Amino acid sequence: MMSDLPRDRFDPKMMSDLPRDMAEEVLSRLPVTSLREVRLTCKKWNRLTKSQSFLKKHIAKKKKQIEVVMMLESRVSLMSVNLLYPCVERIGNLDADQIDISKIFHCEGLFLCMTNSGLVIWNPYLGQKSWIQHRNSYHRWDMYALGYEKKKTSKYSKVLRFVNNHDPDVNHRICEFEIYSNSSWKVLDDLNLDWAILFNHRGLSLKGNTYWYAQEKIDLDGPPVIRDLPGFLLSFDFTTERFGPRLPLPFHAFFGDTVTLSSVREDQLAVLFQKRGVSGYTVKIWISTKIEPNAVSWGTSLFLAVDMNPLIGFQFDRYAGSFFVDEEKNVAVVLDKDSGKSRNIAYIIGKNGYLKQVDLGESRNRFCYPLVCSYVPSSLQIELGNNLI
Repeated sequence: MMSDLPRDRFDPKMMSDLPRDMAEEVLSRLPVTSLREVRLTCKKWNRLTKSQSFLKKHIAKKKKQIEVVMMLESRVSLMSVNLLYPCVERIGNLDADQIDISKIFHCEGLFLCMTNSGLVIWNPYLGQKSWIQHRNSYHRWDMYALGYEKKKTSKYSKVLRFVNNHDPDVNHRICEFEIYSNSSWKVLDDLNLDWAILFNHRGLSLKGNTYWYAQEKIDLDGPPVIRDLPGFLLSFDFTTERFGPRLPLPFHAFFGDTVTLSSVREDQLAVLFQKRGVSGYTVKIWISTKIEPNAVSWGTSLFLAVDMNPLIGFQFDRYAGSFFVDEEKNVAVVLDKDSGKSRNIAYIIGKNGYLKQVDLGESRNRFCYPLVCSYVPSSLQIELGNNLI
């Protein structure tokens, strides 16, 4: 079952005179969702909880448990996952300012959020937000990615906005590519666009770059036509601001198959594959041994293969299937809806037909799929320019 954890309570007056090491030890036990209130208590704690020593201690303590970020029914929360006695507990809401978030994109502790008011980059750990300058217009097929440019010891956040889709309303292809950095949008030209990414497929940001599952596209002047050719990984390098070469997958996937991406330890890529129309509905997961914008290597064996037919009897939705893996316990947690599309469910799957289901609550919008991503707090400053709050 899913439940809300009780809020942590502490008395600031009793702790105000504690030595720094002791205060750091106590405060580092609090969840990231409580740090905002802590920092508002006094300047001393504000400085302490933003220090590198505090961050390292905070992360070390959280490694003892599984904490992930989930988006359920437009609500973004930090969750604790117990795989031994399967349950998912809400630690607290991350969207403390009650911003109406419709989509999120994650990159090393930072989130790009789509809201009714526009786009905002957000670091929940530092409580830092930076609103992105409005464009004159947006398109309903807009897709986004969050990454960063590497400059020696610094990282500068960037946002990619693109649309490469046939719009039936105007009966022609819309093709726009822009990068947001230094408080302005810049158009990208001279791009190779012989690929297609399904609109609802979120990319995965890893080590500052973004990866998508893509397929070949032909007839660029008309509606997109997908050839019956295997899909591939497509990368975008935020330092060079260019798409990389097609990268191979460890399987042959075609239109209609379920393919989703996840990260492992913030430095490896995991891919889930489930073939459409096959009676077994077998879920297969691989983990990369190397991943860069221009190269990928896969292990010699599967991380996991599970026949889902006797367990749930249906294919994970190709627009859903958001997941993460636990290498130590050799299981995967896949988020989707139930067969009736009325409940959000976490499916915990493992070897030898292992399956546990955790009900995450009612699904009020059948087109709003649950999302999960790994989360490690980051002290990375949002370097976009102005509008920092």
